[in-house]
Amino acid sequence: MAENIVLDPVTRIEGHLRVEAVVENGKITDAWATGTLYRGVETILKGRKPEDAFYVTQRICGVCPTSHGHASSMAVESAYGIKIPNGARLVRNIYESAENLHSHILWFYILAALDYVNPAKALSADIGDTVDLAKAAGTGISDFAAVQERVGDLVKGGDLSVFSNGWWGLNPITDAEKIDAELYNPDMPAELHLIGVAHYLEALEMQAEAARVMAILGGKFPHGMTSVAGGTAFVPDSLKLDDILYRLKRVVAWINNTMIPDVLAIAPFYTAALEFGGGCGKFLSFGLFNDTDLDMHNRFFPAGYIDVANGLKVDPVDTDKIKEDVKHAWYTSPSGLHPQHGQTQAISRWDDSTFDLDGQYTWGKAPRYDDKPAEVGPLSRMLVGYLSPGADPAIKGTIDYALDALGITDPTLLVSLLGRVAARVLEAKVMGDQVINYVVELVEAINSGDAQTFQEYVDHDGEGAGFWEAPRGALAHFVNVENGRIANYNVVTPSTWDMSPRDDNGVRGPMEEALVGTPIADVERPIMAARIARSFDP
Repeated sequence: MAENIVLDPVTRIEGHLRVEAVVENGKITDAWATGTLYRGVETILKGRKPEDAFYVTQRICGVCPTSHGHASSMAVESAYGIKIPNGARLVRNIYESAENLHSHILWFYILAALDYVNPAKALSADIGDTVDLAKAAGTGISDFAAVQERVGDLVKGGDLSVFSNGWWGLNPITDAEKIDAELYNPDMPAELHLIGVAHYLEALEMQAEAARVMAILGGKFPHGMTSVAGGTAFVPDSLKLDDILYRLKRVVAWINNTMIPDVLAIAPFYTAALEFGGGCGKFLSFGLFNDTDLDMHNRFFPAGYIDVANGLKVDPVDTDKIKEDVKHAWYTSPSGLHPQHGQTQAISRWDDSTFDLDGQYTWGKAPRYDDKPAEVGPLSRMLVGYLSPGADPAIKGTIDYALDALGITDPTLLVSLLGRVAARVLEAKVMGDQVINYVVELVEAINSGDAQTFQEYVDHDGEGAGFWEAPRGALAHFVNVENGRIANYNVVTPSTWDMSPRDDNGVRGPMEEALVGTPIADVERPIMAARIARSFDP
């Protein structure tokens, strides 16, 4: 007998995603991802100065505003034919790195980890055994006794506060053991749960430290003020770079010595998640961190497209192959348009009758690459980097290290729920190590007189696009300028790619496809569905 499940909302802290699915014989057979918020940023921008888009589009997201700011400035620079100077390139790479480190730590510990670690279970951990386990795993040693006491006080007070899972029908305190048996791996020792909780608390400080770097570079965080079209208004000096380098080294050391060992310690208890959640098997990256030529095909994280059905090989990205379908979204815009000339015409009125899983059911459009859905994000970036012969060897080396540590010999198993989770953590290590190089390179550029930060320009009509990567994945901004004003603007976000609805041909989006085949032991508490949804960082 078919049963329906609904996750609404999916995230713990912020977001506007609803997931609905059909379960038959213990597995999901169909799924729909619904974006429940209409932004309308493209409509707001019409008639404004092109430079305004930098400030307005950052308000699309409070977690990844920097990426939107950079993509917006790149779109205007493309329209005006501007090439930013070397100092601006390095500042943007450092700025973007800090945002990714902030986002990756925030996502893994604050948004996703409590799907795998049970705080209530940590109360039964032995402190001595916890220290021994942490040493054996090579992960950070914390004041585990103080953390256990803190969680115990929350339990005694009747509320687990930020540690509440909110699982349907169960109280996270009184039903702690039942939660562990039904939703977590019961073989995972209580001591590992305590380690995870302790590092959750440390993660709050580490992601804040990365945010402080962005505040230095952008004047504030979120929604920085400096990475404007033409380069950056931030002018680096030795005192600011010393401050930035100190904070970045602190974050990077914590990622390498705590975050990576944590995931390698927890992952063996969830290897079943290598068998599902893979999705559409097509991966797209626009590339991240510019080299001196500013060419999107020559970035540290390479641009590329992979269709696993055609083998583990990377094809070059052709941005002309992108289009957006809207048949199943709440828009009256024409379907199948390239985003450079895309339109955002919302339906005139929304009410319950407009929600139709067979018709329109989301505010998200359906981007397609070469008429196919494509997953974007850390898994895509890492796979493209892993399979690209010219990519930095640190990408392949980091993945190989993790595969070897987990005893995995087949890289295709990364196309899975566990692979998606692991890829984002591993990417944090690669980015962390690389951002230190960018700071050193900027110091050298200053010493050699090659650290100019802004290129003046003259407004004129034109059209341009900025192809970039946000922490969540491939991001593109498109602008058309007429008479010094924005005639048309379009944004294709990572969430639009991954959480897209069916396209005009009825083909599911990447998250919808990833949910199909997921085992569901209890439709009242479908944690596997939530794990998959959260693996895309909705």
